[in-house]
Amino acid sequence: MKQREDLGEKQWAGTTFGTGPMHRCLIAMLRLLDVRLLYVFSYIFVVPPSMLFREGYGHMYRFFRKGFGYSPLRAWWMTYKNHCMFAQVVIDRFAMYAGKQFLMETQGLEHYNHLCEQESGFVVLSSHIGNFEMAGYTQVSDKKSVNALVYFGEKASVMENRGKMFGPNGNRMILVRDDMSHLFEIDNALTHGEVVSIPADRVWGSQKSIQLPFLGHEARFPMGPFSVATMRGLDVVCVNVMKTSTRGYLILVTPLDYDKEAPRREQTRQLAEAYVSVLEGMVRRYPTQWYNYFDFWI
Repeated sequence: MKQREDLGEKQWAGTTFGTGPMHRCLIAMLRLLDVRLLYVFSYIFVVPPSMLFREGYGHMYRFFRKGFGYSPLRAWWMTYKNHCMFAQVVIDRFAMYAGKQFLMETQGLEHYNHLCEQESGFVVLSSHIGNFEMAGYTQVSDKKSVNALVYFGEKASVMENRGKMFGPNGNRMILVRDDMSHLFEIDNALTHGEVVSIPADRVWGSQKSIQLPFLGHEARFPMGPFSVATMRGLDVVCVNVMKTSTRGYLILVTPLDYDKEAPRREQTRQLAEAYVSVLEGMVRRYPTQWYNYFDFWI
């Protein structure tokens, strides 16, 4: 298992493709061009070589074959569509940096607003499906600040633009570092009644994990995000942001229930099961918007 975990960690660089000058050029272009032009360009010139040379292609192909039981031809076609959708959401992020606006519809916002009215902090669990980053730029509360966990090794140009987008909203990033200092920042934010947003669908390195059925097969999920909530008995919501049209996104907020009086280990498992149930529903509903490019199943 250790060998597999180390391999998974090497497979993902954790950074957005391209260099700083390339990112700045893309933002400048998006100030002038319709995003659809760049979508088409990516379908022809970016996606095919990406599928040929990125190891994530094989993992996604097996995802459609194993998780959905598709034929080889249909699995290949769905993998291509998945890469096209991923190109779209990356372009959309840079379009936001360029000042473009998207239509954001929300379902279940009352759950989020209710928790914002409470004195205690709470946890938002996300995943690598859809375009969760868009929620941080568009959904703002004047009651609580949001602290989003992000990978420390991301490109400086991307981090700079994220900072510009988060700043006016009063939200901030917590950088996930090897020295684990981010754990103290999480604890501090929750102590002060703030919101902490954590992705809960990827296991990195030797991180503790919990094994659960997902799409009919056993898969591993990181235990940490669930433990953060159960350690304090905090409320939790799952937020997914799904692309529905060229300029449209649907934000879905789902409360995750667990028995706060149960033993800690059971609380963690209940919360993980609730999260995985919501995630599986989202993946079945939007299969081409699942961007977990790993050998996911055990």
